[in-house]
Amino acid sequence: MDPTLLFWLICAAGVFVVATALSGVIIPQVLLIAFRQQLFDKPDERKIHTLSVPRLGGLVFKPVVFFTIALLLGLLYVFGYDHMLAGLISECRTLAFAFCSIMLLYMVGMADDLIGVRYRAKFIAQVLCALMAIAGSLWLNDLHGLFGLHYLSRWVGYPLSIFAVVFIINAINLIDGIDGLASGLCSAACLCYAICFFIYEQYLYAMLATATLGVLIPFFYYNVFGKAENNKKIFMGDTGALTIGMMLCVLSFRLIRCVAVPTDNDIQTACLAANPVVIAFAPLIIPCFDVVRVALRRIRHGRNPFMPDKSHIHHKLLAIGMTQRTAMFTLIAVSLILTALNIYLSTFISPTWLLLGDAALWIIVMLLINLRIDQLDNAHLLL
Repeated sequence: MDPTLLFWLICAAGVFVVATALSGVIIPQVLLIAFRQQLFDKPDERKIHTLSVPRLGGLVFKPVVFFTIALLLGLLYVFGYDHMLAGLISECRTLAFAFCSIMLLYMVGMADDLIGVRYRAKFIAQVLCALMAIAGSLWLNDLHGLFGLHYLSRWVGYPLSIFAVVFIINAINLIDGIDGLASGLCSAACLCYAICFFIYEQYLYAMLATATLGVLIPFFYYNVFGKAENNKKIFMGDTGALTIGMMLCVLSFRLIRCVAVPTDNDIQTACLAANPVVIAFAPLIIPCFDVVRVALRRIRHGRNPFMPDKSHIHHKLLAIGMTQRTAMFTLIAVSLILTALNIYLSTFISPTWLLLGDAALWIIVMLLINLRIDQLDNAHLLL
């Protein structure tokens, strides 16, 4: 094995362990604070949970990820491995603006979870974060053949990037409807991004994806397996959804700009042949497709597309008889399968046809689910 790759794999293991341990230690303390201060997400008619649950899990995400990455960089310098950070200088601008955008959304999300923030204010913050990403050279300058487009001018790329950032952040926020779904889908995406950044030899971003994965694992445990009646359950809230959404934007946008380097490794060469735009956005198919369908449905029925309801994919799976946990694991498994399949097929199928195929498959599945829901409703009426 390449010594450089082995070195960074060891670093990734350390980053994952530290992020997981810190998250696992801090989340119970956040739970304690939430119960002492009565900071709960209370149940209502559009929510699935029936007991009051703290929604401050997202407070842990950004500090732990930033601390873990900073600790890694510091230790590399202390122990004389600073030569391994040769690429850090070229990424300073990108990482600085990326971290600022995540920090801004962290503060907005925290304010929303504690006292409430109007959607317009959150929208403005998201646009500002998109502008900071652009300032850090993270913008869509090449669609790699999607809709026949390749290089994009700034006049096209900048507005498209702003739209994509706002869209992805809200897609992650809106898919957070049942236990473990948002964190599970984001964990799957981070795992995919970490592997891809290793293949592209962009190790700093692989560390960032790994740290994010590590911080999500303990939260997933408390969110899915914690019992509200035992004061062990927690939600990520807007703080978590917004910051993780922005983190995925940073990782996906940076992945699109990666340049394939020829290699003697057959497996690595095959992976590098995959279309970058497919690699970047395939892990986000389910939340992105779902938010488009839900928004169109609300508009068709004359409702505000941003007002919450129970029409998301996870609500439909619950309506056909799945439990929350079964629906969650099903969607995560489907996301992993679709990601792997899309990346593989992108080596010989254009991204446009892949997108159209994914959309057609999504429509067919939704029609079948709706048909099943109608059958169950009719059977219920007959009874």
